Amino acid sequence: MAYFVDQFVNGLTLGAVYGLIAIGYTMVYGIIGMINFAHGELFMIGAFISLIVLLLLAQLGIASVPVAILITLVLSAAFTALWGYVVERIAYRPLRGAMRLAPLISAIGMSILLQSFVQLVQGAGQKSLAPMISGRITLGELDGQPVEIAVVRIVIIAVTVALMIAFSLLVARTSFGRAQRACEQDQKMAKLLGINVDRVISLTFVSGAALAAVAGVLYTVYYGSIDFFIGFLAGLKAFTAAVLGGIGSLPGAMLGGLLIGLIEVFWAGYATAEYKDVAVFAILVLVLLFRPTGLLGRAVVEKV
Repeated sequence: MAYFVDQFVNGLTLGAVYGLIAIGYTMVYGIIGMINFAHGELFMIGAFISLIVLLLLAQLGIASVPVAILITLVLSAAFTALWGYVVERIAYRPLRGAMRLAPLISAIGMSILLQSFVQLVQGAGQKSLAPMISGRITLGELDGQPVEIAVVRIVIIAVTVALMIAFSLLVARTSFGRAQRACEQDQKMAKLLGINVDRVISLTFVSGAALAAVAGVLYTVYYGSIDFFIGFLAGLKAFTAAVLGGIGSLPGAMLGGLLIGLIEVFWAGYATAEYKDVAVFAILVLVLLFRPTGLLGRAVVEKV
């Protein structure tokens, strides 16, 4: 049971990172109906920015871990949000009125471009960071073994829950959230009612990129090792999480991320680590066979 609890918390931690990335996918899809396949690379850029900022803060002598992580979160979110805005302006806005395949190809091209850019600038090797958050909290004993949770896992889960609540309130109770929902329902009517659709879409890309940056910071702090290719697989699994939970649903994206993380960790812990990705995508296929809209998704009814 102690091993089970440890694996469960590990799955929640990994799933929280996937969920934050998946929210960006589902927000963009909800408004413009397109998948931003460059979103995983924004997560990767956020991870690299966080690593650079943390190393610079260490050189400046800032020893307080909470202060360093807070500064890193703010700067990484700001710079990655700027990258998200650039992606929207270059890869999506000029092709908004084109056939649906055009922006998809453009996003894939942007993904490859960002990967190659980071590889050229930072190199192809792995970059490492010394552990910043240490310590474990003992919850009790099971079968004579102590049940402990690493403090870094608690921090990641707490940050993810706080951001999920904040973004849910943003969409539900603010004027920007109402504008998002209006654009999701009918962009032409929203424009006729005075909503700046271009601005709403740009801010959606920016906010999604900021969440991906936070996920990048948490990933860097947790694993301590990154490279230019981490965005591809993490982005693919986050997209899977968004589809599993129900594309277009914020709670569904987070639920899908947590499920993907738990499936991956438990399969690696109790079966074989080599086939954990196979298990994730196989379960996705089974869910979509019996529930094509995902776990929390709703069928779209088109009125004519």
